[in-house]
Amino acid sequence: MSRTSRLSAAVLALFSCVALAAPAAASDKHGAPPEFVVLHDVDPTIRYDIRYFGRHNFVGDRIDGYRQPQCILTRHAATALRTAQRTLLRQGYTLKVYDCYRPQRAVDHFVRWATDLDDERMKAEFYPNVDKSRLFADGYIAEKSGHSRGSTLDVTLVKLPAGPQRPYRPGEPLVACFAPVEQRFPDNGVDMGTGYDCFDPLSHTDNPAITGAARHHRDLLRTTLADAGFRNLPEEWWHFTLNDEPFPDTYFDFPVSRGALD
Repeated sequence: MSRTSRLSAAVLALFSCVALAAPAAASDKHGAPPEFVVLHDVDPTIRYDIRYFGRHNFVGDRIDGYRQPQCILTRHAATALRTAQRTLLRQGYTLKVYDCYRPQRAVDHFVRWATDLDDERMKAEFYPNVDKSRLFADGYIAEKSGHSRGSTLDVTLVKLPAGPQRPYRPGEPLVACFAPVEQRFPDNGVDMGTGYDCFDPLSHTDNPAITGAARHHRDLLRTTLADAGFRNLPEEWWHFTLNDEPFPDTYFDFPVSRGALD
């Protein structure tokens, strides 16, 4: 059996288990429950770089379900994030979100992409040291995401006053996400030791190889969000979930769109 066939069989087996064990996602036709809000309406000072609405992500395409570059969260999570933002503004920083609520259809898009071992357009930046056939086994891709519950977000820090950030140009030369900050894609966020969505152990929040300014920034982000009621995923410095999330067992599938909240 070929490598692709073995991986496809393994993924199908995982899907069978998930179908039996995972809670059903909320239907698109019902839209979002009233507990969801657009983050900008709660705190317009927080900045955005919604990566899955564009093509600067590990897939290289806009991801299914991202109809607008919006950050949607449960009101509980948005309010807690506003508390963290107020603390950071006093210290000369602002939060910038890369992703917030993520519909199940987007997670399904990731799974389909991960099984296509021939599509490695973005490998040089996002997973240069990982064989694509290992993305499931190594935990970088999964069939369910806490983002779909509405109280998880991916976030970084930007030093104020914020500098400009040029748009990504599809097809431009890619640089490894763990390269020195002056060589990576010019994100206007502070140096965190790696870029966003970097599939590498250097993205682990407490990786001892991360020192200096990058270590300070990771610790500041984690401590500030922890004080506001969030917990960090140890494998991803950018990933935080509200401790008291209101939908801990529900995976929603309404699109990322202000209209889904009407």
